[in-house]
Amino acid sequence: MYANAGYLNDADIEIEDNSHPLMVSGCGVYRLIRQPDMTTVRPDGRKDYQLLYIASGKAFFHLNCGLKEAARGCMILYRPGESQHYYYYARDNSEVCWIHFSGYEAGAVLDKIGFGNSQILYCGNFFNFFELFRGIILELQLKRPCFEEFLSLYLRQLFAGIERTQLDLSMEKSTENSFSHRELEATVHYFNESFAKDICIEEYAKNQHMSVCWFIRSFKRYMGVTPMQYVTSIRINKAKELLKNTNYSIQEISGLVGYENPLYFSRIFRKQIGCSPSGYRKG
Repeated sequence: MYANAGYLNDADIEIEDNSHPLMVSGCGVYRLIRQPDMTTVRPDGRKDYQLLYIASGKAFFHLNCGLKEAARGCMILYRPGESQHYYYYARDNSEVCWIHFSGYEAGAVLDKIGFGNSQILYCGNFFNFFELFRGIILELQLKRPCFEEFLSLYLRQLFAGIERTQLDLSMEKSTENSFSHRELEATVHYFNESFAKDICIEEYAKNQHMSVCWFIRSFKRYMGVTPMQYVTSIRINKAKELLKNTNYSIQEISGLVGYENPLYFSRIFRKQIGCSPSGYRKG
C-alpha cells in the first residue's frame, strides 16, 4: 500500500479543538498496490471530523442511508462520533484522500456547502481537489513558519471548491437537457465494469438517447476528460496492476484490458506511462 500523510503532532492523534475556527490535525492519501483490500471500522467514530475524497477508482461506505458505492469525484463526511465503516479494493485502482479537522465553525460551514442533508456529495474532478490535499500534506510534513495559518486557508479553499461544484451542479440540473448526477454515475459505473469490452462511445450515447457531441462535452465538463480518455485511464491502470502482480504475457494483458491488438496496446501504454509494458514490468 502506498501512503503519504502528515499530522499536526506527527502522529494520528484525534484532536477535538473548538478554540479555533478551523484546525487541521491530519491529512493523507492511500493507494493500494499489492494489498488486495483495505477496511476501516470505527464503531464509535472519531472525536474530530473526517472528510474523504475518491480521487480515482471507487470505495464502499456504510452510511446512515445504507451501503453506498462512491465513485471517483465523491466526497464523504463523517462527523464526530459517527460510526465509520468503509472499504476499497486494489482491483478498482482506488486512490482515497482524507483529512481530519475540527473547530467551532466546522459544523456550520459543512452544512452551508451541502453536507447538511447528506453524508456524500458528488464533486467531480474539474476542481483540483487532489492538489489541495497534497498541499495540506506538505504543510503538515514540513511545518514551515505560519503553516497552521496555511492549513486553515487550504481547508477553506477545499470547502469553497465543494460549495462551488454543488452550486454549478445545481444550476446545470435546473437547465433543460442537463446531464444529471444519476446519468453520470451510471456512465462511470458502466465504464468501470465494461472497460475490457469493445466500448463504442457513439453507440453508448445513442442507446442513452443523447447526441454524441453533447454527451462527450457534458462528460468532460464533469470529469475533466473525455469518455474515451476516461476508459483508457481505467484500462491502463488495470494493465499496470496486472503487469506488477501477475505473470500474464503482454498479449494476455492486452486482451484482458480491452485491446485486441497487443502492438496498439503497447503504443497506448507508452504514450500514457512513458515506457513500454515490458519496461514497466521490469522497473
